[in-house]
Amino acid sequence: MTSRRFPLSGLLLVAPALAMVAAMFVFPFVLSVVSAFSSPAGAPTLANFAKAFELYSGDIAFTLLIVGLSTVLIALASIAIAGTLTLSETPWLVTALAWLYRWPLFIPFIVAAQCMRTFLAKNGLMNNSFVTLGVLDPDSTQSFLDWRGIVITFAWKQTPFVALLLAGAMASLDRATIEAARNLGASRLRSLIEIVLPQVAPTLLVGLVLSFVTMLSVLSVPLMVAGSQPTMMTVDMAFRINSYSDYPVANALGVISYLFTALAAWVYLRHSLGQERGQP
Repeated sequence: MTSRRFPLSGLLLVAPALAMVAAMFVFPFVLSVVSAFSSPAGAPTLANFAKAFELYSGDIAFTLLIVGLSTVLIALASIAIAGTLTLSETPWLVTALAWLYRWPLFIPFIVAAQCMRTFLAKNGLMNNSFVTLGVLDPDSTQSFLDWRGIVITFAWKQTPFVALLLAGAMASLDRATIEAARNLGASRLRSLIEIVLPQVAPTLLVGLVLSFVTMLSVLSVPLMVAGSQPTMMTVDMAFRINSYSDYPVANALGVISYLFTALAAWVYLRHSLGQERGQP
């Protein structure tokens, strides 16, 4: 009797969570996909995608460029931070870096965007600091509140997340191979690139895929940091809904972003399966 009742009791325990996931995520997802492929009369159509590409093809390419460039910078910064924490022989540097790099984890994107508005503006904190130090002339300062500001904000916000995963993976490695390479004369940089990174590549890839997906979904940063054209798809989706109540085209843009997300997931799965089979 107990063995028969257990599945039912277990299902009852997880039912509220499953209902929440279905109501808050699965149902809106299915509804948005159906809306993207439907005409006002309810017939299947690709007109919404044609309109989305006609109006926002530049923004779609801009979104891929911004997110791709940000992902590359996040990877480089995360490798540098995690490698320093793992291989550095300067205790004060490791302590200071370990204390500082985590702070952006606790800052929401909307707060990060507002901070960057005051930091990267023409008369913002960054330029004023350079002017005070004599590095820049007041007349030569320029605003970074454009695509550069979006990339800087994304990289600053997401690097700690990936670096934390990567540093944990590096700390769990057998240090015998690292010490052997160091004893044979390899520099810390060479040890990092040739010995450490290949072993933690799956963790790095997981962090980058999650960051890629997160940046695709952010509205506040492109809206607040760079309000000019071109812009990212999230801003276009909000504009179609708020200005025209055009949910089908907005949902078509959403489906396009789903496809980008699926592509990132496919790259990760292909790499993971290749490693399991012993392929590069």
